[in-house]
Amino acid sequence: MIKLAFRYAVDPVSLLCLRMLFSLPFFVVVAVYVNRHVWAARLPLLGRELGAVAEKSPVPPATHTPLRAADYWKLAGLGVLGYYAASILDFWGLQYVSAGLERLILFVYPTLVVLISWAVYRKPVGRTEITALVLTYAGIAVVFSGGLLAVQPGAWAGALLIFGSAFTYAVYLVGSGRLIPSFGATRFNAYAMIVSSVAVIMHYLVTRPAPLWGFPSEVYYYGVALAIFSTVIPTFLVSAGIKIIGAGRAAIVASVGPVSTIVLGYFFLDETISLSEAAGTMLVLAGVLLVGTRK
Repeated sequence: MIKLAFRYAVDPVSLLCLRMLFSLPFFVVVAVYVNRHVWAARLPLLGRELGAVAEKSPVPPATHTPLRAADYWKLAGLGVLGYYAASILDFWGLQYVSAGLERLILFVYPTLVVLISWAVYRKPVGRTEITALVLTYAGIAVVFSGGLLAVQPGAWAGALLIFGSAFTYAVYLVGSGRLIPSFGATRFNAYAMIVSSVAVIMHYLVTRPAPLWGFPSEVYYYGVALAIFSTVIPTFLVSAGIKIIGAGRAAIVASVGPVSTIVLGYFFLDETISLSEAAGTMLVLAGVLLVGTRK
């Protein structure tokens, strides 16, 4: 959808700002909802209404480890890294490379997650994870061997930007794996995404590459679609997944992304699928299935 929106001459910062502007109300509503019992206690008039909602809700109130100010600062830092820095680097990089190649470069991050977890927290790496990573990145290496970077103008600049996106997102995943047990998956994601949205909007206000009005209507349609289907829904699913299986395995399973993006790029962006891409995606899928089918 980002590549399709770029066809209407929208710059990366404006498109990212639209995405986060349309996403922000959802995260604010969720943040208020997960803290409904706190609001009910502090606002008696509103409390009766929120309390009634809470009683009917199948979702219990959040009961997690007591949070310190340092935890909120860590969350804010991760929010800036995960969906501000990583997103804007990714949007910039997509100007120079195809959607399929972008996904494959971006999915270096499972390796980075495993390495950062080992280096910082001394988290052991299991034999299954090592085998899955070898398969996954052997597939990415096969794709690169096809010479895609040589035939696309500015591809190396785009590749470096997207690698930077992969690194910052890997840091976000590792850090979120440590904080989610304290905040809860839903509350952590809502708070982090609010921070990210504010950071993106502030970046736009400072740089103002173009006004947010006056684009073709298709740009706003893509902005809404990016907000709902590429931001709100997947971020909550990723946070819930990390809570269940951990950041390392979540990153490896998510490597199915390059496969789906190459297929979608073929059908919607007229991007070709070379023999090396096909062989590489099969290896990536093999690594994903190795983890996904584990008991």
